[in-house]
Amino acid sequence: MGIMGFLLFLLLAIHVDPARAADSHGPLLTFDKREHRAMPDISNVPRIRFLTTLDFPPFEFLDAEGRLSGFNVDLARELCETLGVTAKCQIQALPFDELQTALENRAGDAVIAGISVTPDLRTKFDFSRPYLQLSARFLSMKKAAGEAVTPMKLAAGKVGVVKDTAHQAMLKAYFPNLNPVLYDDRAAMLKALKAGEVDTVFGEGLALAFWSASGEADNCCAFRGGPFYSGHFLGEGMTIMTRPDEPLAAAFDHGLLELARSGKLNELFVKYFPPGLY
Repeated sequence: MGIMGFLLFLLLAIHVDPARAADSHGPLLTFDKREHRAMPDISNVPRIRFLTTLDFPPFEFLDAEGRLSGFNVDLARELCETLGVTAKCQIQALPFDELQTALENRAGDAVIAGISVTPDLRTKFDFSRPYLQLSARFLSMKKAAGEAVTPMKLAAGKVGVVKDTAHQAMLKAYFPNLNPVLYDDRAAMLKALKAGEVDTVFGEGLALAFWSASGEADNCCAFRGGPFYSGHFLGEGMTIMTRPDEPLAAAFDHGLLELARSGKLNELFVKYFPPGLY
């Protein structure tokens, strides 16, 4: 590995570890809970219609009784209660590809469905601060799990990654000495890990956490080092999208700050996500 690759590895490690150590049992916040965020006046807002989807558990799904549930759904309800506007709030599910148009056409007022923030979208919409940051993780068979992630240790084995993804690009940028094995999709990659064809895989932390806790994994694997973050490769994180020049995004920023201070944001995280993700 060249000097630039080693410096990139050090930069990533320095950026990640202090933030992860700050709160290893909840989401990595992108803001300081001690800051002051004024509450904008939303008294003239007649109603707040949150738009989300149905088919992205644990964020949005129908429970056994057919009720709209999930992390994002509960978060929307907590925000309404914190902002004192519960009576004005509604939550509606639409197909994912209809959310942006519905917001533009005023068929809703806020989209809470994990839409990736892009420069193009920022010219058309406002966004709340990120309330959940996405991570990348190494997952290994348990004999290697828990070991530190270092260039020397990982270079000795094969690391599986899904081809043509942000995680492949991130792996190449930060760990250029590794021996990547490319797979067409996550299922093929995880099958290879269980079969011992690769020693470790690298991918989206949340998806790997749910798989490793599932019956399919059969208690085979655990995280190895990390988590690792990169705004460049993984995006800003999960936000709430609103129309521009309206007070809702700023109001949600205030509400998210209050939920973080009270511990309710962390309670939601513990309710819906596997332990050890962060």
